[in-house]
Amino acid sequence: MQETYPDCRYFGTYAGVSLPFNLVNAIEPEALSNRNTFIKAYYDDAGKLMGFEKLVYGEVELTHRYQYHGNGALKQAEIVMLDEDPVTVLFDEDGKPVKG
Repeated sequence: MQETYPDCRYFGTYAGVSLPFNLVNAIEPEALSNRNTFIKAYYDDAGKLMGFEKLVYGEVELTHRYQYHGNGALKQAEIVMLDEDPVTVLFDEDGKPVKG
């Protein structure tokens, strides 16, 4: 994903439960060597969060990948947790989950 979205930022955690996650506690890249857990996030040229990986002791524990409708509302979230099958959640153009 890094090649597709070269704007990579680092965070300590996220807030809330709605998608896309709100990443908080920004971390400077130089400070990563002092951390066991952090989030590596990828943004498009407009600054929109396209996905992230939560790393714990160097292992990817959680991955989110996001797609958006033309109006900017979340269209799809693909969530992968360590040792679990991927989950895809679809959203309508208002950003509401599609029942299915």
